[in-house]
Formats: sequence, C-alpha cells, structure tokens
Amino acid sequence: MQQNASPFVIEDLYRLGWLEDLQVRPDGREVAFVRVTIDRPANAYHRAIWIVPTDGGPPRRFTSGAKDSAPRWSPDGRWLAFVGMRGDDQPQLYVIRRDGGEARRLTALPQGVSDPAWSPDGRRIAFLSRLNAAERAREDAGEPEPEPVDEFTLKQRIERRKYEEQRRFDPRVVRRLPYRTGVEFCDDRYAQIYVIEVPEDDDAPVPAPRRVTDANLDFGAPVWMPDGQALLTTATRDPEGDSQFFFFDVLRVPVLAEGRAEPQRLTSPGFTHFAPLPSPDGRWIACLRAPEGQPFAAATSLVVMDACGGEPHDLTAAADLNITAYDWLPGSDGLLCLAGHRGAQPLWRVALDGSGCERLAQMPRDRFIAEFDVGRDGTVAFIAGNAANPCELYARNVYGIERQLTAFNAALLEERIVAPFEELVFTAPDGCEVQGWVVHPPGFDPVRPGGYPLAVYIHGGPHLMWGPGVRSMWHEWQTAAARGYVVFFCNPRGSDGYGNAWRLATQANWGFADAPDIHAGIDALIARGYIDPQRVAVTGGSYGGYLTAWLIAHSDRFACAVAARGVYNLLTQYSTSDAHELVELVFEGFPWENHELLWRHSPLAYAHRITTPLLILHAERDYRTPISEAEQLFAFLRRRRQIVEFVRYPREGHELTRTGEPDHRADHMRRILEWFDRFCQPRPGGEVASRREHIDG
Repeated sequence: MQQNASPFVIEDLYRLGWLEDLQVRPDGREVAFVRVTIDRPANAYHRAIWIVPTDGGPPRRFTSGAKDSAPRWSPDGRWLAFVGMRGDDQPQLYVIRRDGGEARRLTALPQGVSDPAWSPDGRRIAFLSRLNAAERAREDAGEPEPEPVDEFTLKQRIERRKYEEQRRFDPRVVRRLPYRTGVEFCDDRYAQIYVIEVPEDDDAPVPAPRRVTDANLDFGAPVWMPDGQALLTTATRDPEGDSQFFFFDVLRVPVLAEGRAEPQRLTSPGFTHFAPLPSPDGRWIACLRAPEGQPFAAATSLVVMDACGGEPHDLTAAADLNITAYDWLPGSDGLLCLAGHRGAQPLWRVALDGSGCERLAQMPRDRFIAEFDVGRDGTVAFIAGNAANPCELYARNVYGIERQLTAFNAALLEERIVAPFEELVFTAPDGCEVQGWVVHPPGFDPVRPGGYPLAVYIHGGPHLMWGPGVRSMWHEWQTAAARGYVVFFCNPRGSDGYGNAWRLATQANWGFADAPDIHAGIDALIARGYIDPQRVAVTGGSYGGYLTAWLIAHSDRFACAVAARGVYNLLTQYSTSDAHELVELVFEGFPWENHELLWRHSPLAYAHRITTPLLILHAERDYRTPISEAEQLFAFLRRRRQIVEFVRYPREGHELTRTGEPDHRADHMRRILEWFDRFCQPRPGGEVASRREHIDG
C-alpha cells in the first residue's frame, strides 16, 4: 500500500476482474485460465485465455478473442482446445497450438458448443450441443447445414436463424417445468454429446462431429474413461420430474466406431448424483451426491464406485463436510476436494479407503478457494481470495511449496487502503456460538464521539457461507467500510461450513431459526461501545433479501434496510420460480398441504408491521426469485404509506450483483450505500433523517 493510498470507491468495480476455469498442463509446467475483465465503455465483460508458468514466470495472454472460455489441454500438452466466439452468434470449438499461431475452428453448429473434453489419446474431443427431436432426425438423415461460402452468407444465415427462432415461439407453448431459467425461456432442445476427430495437421480437413446420444434428456458435461472407449455423464432419471437440480444419475456412454449405443445407468435412486470423474488408472468412478429427501440442506458427499459397477462407497460421510468440488490425485490412491469450513474454503485430502479427510497443511486459514485443478504430475493450481486480495491464481507443487502466479489486482490494491477483517465469535440466545466478521472504517477510532453506523450484510442460500475471502462481496464490504460504516456479516443457522446439523437448522424453519443469530451479532457489536444503536442498517440478497424483510417485520431496531432479489411470499414463490423444488423439499410438502406453514414463514405475512424505510432492488428477468415477489412487498408497504422505493433492473437475472451488466452492478452498490447514508449518516447540520421523511405524496 502506498503512503498516499485512498479508500475504496464504487468505481473500483471496473478494475477488479476475476479468474476462472483453470487447467494445469499435463506436465505441470503451465496453467491455462480465463481472465475476466470489464470493458467500461461497452458495459460488458471480456474473457480471454491466459497462460502462466508454474515456476513463477509472467502470465501472458494466449487468445485474442473477447469471448473465449473453457481452455482444455491435449494429453500431450501440444494443443489447447477452447470455446470461443469469432464473428458467429454461437460459441464454437477451437484448437490452437501451445507454441502459438492462429486458432482453428472445428465446429459450426447452429446452437454452439460447450464443455469440451479431450480423449486420452488426444485424437478426439467430446462436447455438448443442444438440439430438438426434429433437428436430431434431420442430422441422422444426413442433412447437415452446409458451410457458409463467405462472411456475408454467414451473416445472412445468422439473421435468418434469429428470425425463424422468434417465429417458432410466437406464441410460446409451455408443457413442462421449469419453462424459464437464468435469464431465458427454455426451448425444446436438449444437450447432446458429440465427438469430433481432431485433424492431425493444419492442412487436413475438419471432419463433421458425430453425435453419440439421442434422447429428450439434457446430458451433463462429458468425461472420458481412461481407455477411451466410453464417456461418463449425468442425466435425469425422471424426464417428467420437472426438476433441473435433482434426481440425476451417472451414466456411461459407450463410444462406438459407428452408430451409437444405449447409455448405461450406474447409480440408483435415493440420491441425486453429479460431477462424475474416473480415477487415472480407470479402476474407480467418483462423483458427488446428495440425499433426495433433503438435497438443499443436507451436505453433499464424495463417493466412489468400482468402474465395473456396484454400490458407491461414501468417503466423506464421517467428515461432516459439504463437498463442492474434487479431483483425483495422479496415483489414484486418493482425491483432493473443496469444502467450506468456518468462513474459509480450503483443500482437503480424502483417502480412498474411507479413513477420513485431512485439511492440507501450510495454507492460510482465511483463504477461500473458488476452484482448483490437479495436474498429472501432482501440481495443484487454484484460484483463491483472502482478506487482503479477492482473487489470484496460485500453484502448489508435489512438495507442498506454494507460489502465487498472478498479481492482476496488485496495482489497484497498492493505491487503496485495505481494511482488515476481524473475526467475531459471539453467543446466540440458545447458547450456540456463531462466527462472524467485522470490517472497521479506515482511521477507525473506538472512542469517537457519537460512535459509528453499522452496516449488516446477510448472505443468500440460506446454505451459503461467507468469509473474508469471498470474491463476490470483498469489494462491496471494503467500499462500505470506506464510506464510514462498521461492516458486519456472519454465518447464522443454515449456513454451510459448520456441519450438517447447523445446515439443517433452518429446514422448514426459515426466519425463526436464523434471525436470532443476526440480532445476537449486532448486540455483541453494540456492547463494544462504538456503534450507534440508532444507526444500524441491514441488507441482503436472495435468501438474504428474505431475511432482511423478515428482520424488519419483526423488529424496529434498524434505521433502514435494503432487500435485494428476495423471496417474500413462499406460496407464490413455489409456482413462479425455476427452483420450485426448494419450497416442497425444504418445507416438506406442497402449498396446498402446507399453506399455513408457508404463510407463517413468509415475510409478506408480517409486512403490515414494517415501519423501517425499505429499498427493494430486483431484476426483471430473475426467474429464481421472480420480480413478482418484490412487486407484492412494495404494494403492501406503499398502500400502508411506509417509506419504500422499488428499483427494477431490466435485462438482468438472479446473478445481477455477480455477473450482471457492470453498470447495473455499480448502480446496485451505489443505491444501497446512498440509502444507508440517507438514514444513517448525519446531514450538514448534524441530524439524521427521520423515518417519516421523504414519503411521496
């Protein structure tokens, strides 16, 4: 930090990109990854593939596109496959030599491609593309779309395709759930697995890709078995189950020399299974699974099964961890996994014999690892944030020696005052300990007359976990502290990282189970003597929006509140969300069976008690918590003449604050802080706005 460093500001958002989708080169000498940056004039994100040596050399940009992703090394490390957009309206598969040159496009599929995976011999690449039944039939009949002869023909084809798609869904007929997700409506297409032969040299023609599945099912990302004779994937066991999250099995898809074979289902009901991965020696297949009865709340475990079939063996059941990602170690004798633990997300080594999990030693305790990859030589690369830096790339060699490989945030961090995070462990009313963190403003003075305003942030989920290294919130917390607020957040009942019993505490008990933990944290801070109890603000998104509305409906201690993309009426949330399963599984029944229970746990049932000034922020294309939730809460408060404002973000979905348009993300942060300032910061005359001011006539 420079001597003349200044506090963080909202505009720093445009300088803080992030890293994602890393892969270690097979020999362990380099890591390919995607760097995401913000193009402020275009209000857009750029994604480019970078490469960095694991011995500490400088990173270099490897691809020239603005929309490149999914870098995948060939088994010999000579080629890199990736998904990119180069003048087409759909992402296509490309390969490029590791020593440079032009990228070569391998596909030109109308719906694009995703999830590439090299075969073990490096001669083929499997990937996904979406088609409907009629398109699959035309393809099987040998009616492929011809290659465009020039750029003008390509543009005409793209425009014609867009026009025909619009006509095809005007009007839109809905026959299944969910019928919209993300920010788009679902169509009649399903992700199918393709395999394409990779040309041996630049002069060899590109063969047509061959589809190896044919079903009205969405197949998951393909993974090759080590013998190259089959692929692993996932698919629902109940096509009429109306679920996009649960009831999935692991499938083996044989890859024949010609034609296609029926996929073999390897897992059974009772659990939902995902992310299959064979051991390097081909003896085992690992996957993650969650119990079907409580897939939201119960922990996800790591299991292995014999590659020839048989019952899966749970490797992490005794560890009381919720596994979020994993990879095999090169010797096939164990695995590494990610699991949240008390505000951090470290790497754990898992023994193949089921003897337990061991946290990797000599790693910072505040580190939050977002993703990782294990190279064939045992090198482990990972993307992580911590209290001092929200996101960089690291590598750890086979001897446990770690090296930071990137420093993309260094220039900004040198110019800014990075406020430290202080752990706060406090006692809830029932005697349980709750872990939280406090960020003090720059120049903090614990005996300052009048004290400080407090900004309380609440995470979503409810089964998420926050800690100092959470990239998506790091800048927002620093900016709020720089604005003069003491920032507080914690992991109340229902949060991940504290064991299965803690996660299950909110099962069928939203609001009542976790709100006391939030109040206890606020009380603990006020007891320190430097918080003004009349200037406490609260905000949260998604489930955090739910709990924000719940808190102000059951307490008048808050000077103001901001609820973002929240659930406010569980009865309507069930029938409008793309995650309708959440209500029926968390509250263990359907609305027509549990309407009284659902209403009792809905903030809207208590909205007539709210007197706290409330700002409601919501995205118009949020299909996880539809904007009708916000509309109801706003209408209730407006009709009661309370202080309430409602901001609608066009074009955005549920991920607005994480991957939404940069200008919208900045605006979202700005509105929260301005709302806090309006009711928590003194005016020039020294007074703070009252709750009854600024009501529209």
